[in-house]
Amino acid sequence: MKDLDLSKGGANHQKPKGDDDVMTTAQGAPVADDQNWLKAGPRGPSLLEDHIAREKIFHFDHERIPERVVHARGYGVHGTFELTDPIPELTCASALAGEKGKKTPVFVRFSTVAGNKGSPDLARDVRGFAVKFYTDEGNWDLVGNNIPVFFIQDAIKFPDLIHAAKPAPDRGFPQAQTAHDNFWDFISLSPEAMHMVMWIMSDRAIPRSFRFMEGFGVHTFRFVNAEGKATFVKFHWKPKQGMQSVIWNEALKINGADPDFHRRDMWAAIDAGDYPQWELGVQVFDEEFAENFEFDVLDATKIIPEEQVPVRIIGTMTLDANVENFFAETEQVAFCTQNIVPGIDFTEDPLLQGRNFSYLDTQLKRLGGPNFTHIPINSPKCPVRHFQQDGHMAMQNPKGRANYEPNSWGEGTGEDRGPRGCPMRGFTSASVAVEGAKIRERSETFADHYSQARQFYISQTPVEQTHMANALTFELSKVGRMDIRKRVIGHLRNIDEGLAGKVCEAIGLPEMPEAIKPAREPITDLPESPALSILKNSPNSFKGRKLGIYIAEGADAKVVSALKEAATATGAMVEIVAPHVAGAKLSDGTMLEANEKIDGAPSVVYDAVAVVMSEQSARRYDADKPSIDFVNDAFAHAKFVAYVPEVKPLFESAGVWKWMDDGFVDVSDGSAARTFIEKCGNLRFWGREAVKQD
Repeated sequence: MKDLDLSKGGANHQKPKGDDDVMTTAQGAPVADDQNWLKAGPRGPSLLEDHIAREKIFHFDHERIPERVVHARGYGVHGTFELTDPIPELTCASALAGEKGKKTPVFVRFSTVAGNKGSPDLARDVRGFAVKFYTDEGNWDLVGNNIPVFFIQDAIKFPDLIHAAKPAPDRGFPQAQTAHDNFWDFISLSPEAMHMVMWIMSDRAIPRSFRFMEGFGVHTFRFVNAEGKATFVKFHWKPKQGMQSVIWNEALKINGADPDFHRRDMWAAIDAGDYPQWELGVQVFDEEFAENFEFDVLDATKIIPEEQVPVRIIGTMTLDANVENFFAETEQVAFCTQNIVPGIDFTEDPLLQGRNFSYLDTQLKRLGGPNFTHIPINSPKCPVRHFQQDGHMAMQNPKGRANYEPNSWGEGTGEDRGPRGCPMRGFTSASVAVEGAKIRERSETFADHYSQARQFYISQTPVEQTHMANALTFELSKVGRMDIRKRVIGHLRNIDEGLAGKVCEAIGLPEMPEAIKPAREPITDLPESPALSILKNSPNSFKGRKLGIYIAEGADAKVVSALKEAATATGAMVEIVAPHVAGAKLSDGTMLEANEKIDGAPSVVYDAVAVVMSEQSARRYDADKPSIDFVNDAFAHAKFVAYVPEVKPLFESAGVWKWMDDGFVDVSDGSAARTFIEKCGNLRFWGREAVKQD
């Protein structure tokens, strides 16, 4: 430990003990710095000539055959973006500056990051949120996540991060999880990751659905208007359905019951015509704000709180069509951060600069050649004119004799000589002065690693803070090395002493480890940002959610009908669960077919549940384990539960009858069904989490 120095802006400086410890390139050349891409000055753009970074990223991009190295488990959907508030004063991008109501086709791919193609949907992980806009000026890829920050500041560290998170190379596990030594060893030696750690230990990392999560462009980009004026911008996707997550115990059980839970949810919603929508918002700010902001706007581990720069909503994205062939579309779609259009430009963010460099390599390897834009899902929907030709799987080539520019064939006709650059219509980069020595160095403005991590934590509700402490405890309990656990808690002390104390006590450490020395003293008086909390931004609606009604022989037909009507009236989906998939005979003698059999439809797959059956049936199933689990899990996961008094025997066997609270609603009077669904708009009865059962 004495050789480790964690105070240098996130770098893990270790003194080599001899020649055998000196890192080299694959060609054997010694490496001086494996933490920073070569730049033109500390805040300048990353340089293409960095052969060390180039080799490292090149190899990483080609590690997996044939699936993606990251974001392997994905799900794609077609839709449309409609411009509702044109912003020509900010950008000349046609999709954002055209007439109000202008529509642009999109393809969206949601994904997990760490797991392979066969991993479960509800792993605790970052979710990819990548949108391909097929604009009339070319394809624009907004390749983001459901979390607005990232683990690292410089792209040269991306292979190390993913290697640490992926299964260990000697044993090939654990899969799709970060609860292991390698990941937390890397994190504990990388202070820059601590803000992101707060996010992935929050409920944001286990969303209830793709439909109920936010999306972010992560990086700071530039808008450029028709006059060439540039402004900074950050992109936000706000779900019109509201945000919602699950709790950890629920996630574990959902993964067992339905590892395709997120995929199935999206398919079912679109198939039913309940099209999910997101509003596209932008945070726009100028150089003056950037210079006076507490943190560096080029640092991808930082956000700009919405209270400081409000999000301006400029359009709505509606996803309304499932793919027709999963491989041809979802698997073959190629996103590249470098795919931008006139009116949008990059900044010198070192993580973004490296991503721009890396993604093309990835597509070359994964899709077999340079002509992946010929694949329909990747093809622009506007005219394409260039002199690029041949290569693996070329579907079309330029016609005529000329395959170079400039040429003098067919002068004056344009048709024979081919396309030419156009200064008036073509892409031009923002005019930004660049000057600086070629160095491998992290800007000092990137050195604060704890202030916004603290701001995120204090912005959460007590319920959410408890979930974060529990998540950290779980993850570190899977770490075998005590020194790693202590280092993590040492970082937590720089974020919140109360949080560090809870985790320390829960792990069982006899005393609190020393705090890690910060590279820059944290700011402790940053205000809370309510926008960072899921629960503070509840949709207060059950629309788009799913009610599971468990029925058995003799169930009151009027109650079942009232529940179905009340749920569907608010825009929710309803599934009938029964001991037999054929269904059950109701009190009026009608046979109601079930959607699911009880042992194949646990309550974890529903947002709220109802149990309606006769007392005779309740006694019949009061020893049935799936029936008991259905009730018990709904109670444990703080869900709203509708019931009729006749189910008391089953509820007593499940151990919940004496603990029934305001989250339980007696619906034996059919009119109470509406009251129950109104309560369900709160999504959870969080007061129940404080109850301790005997």
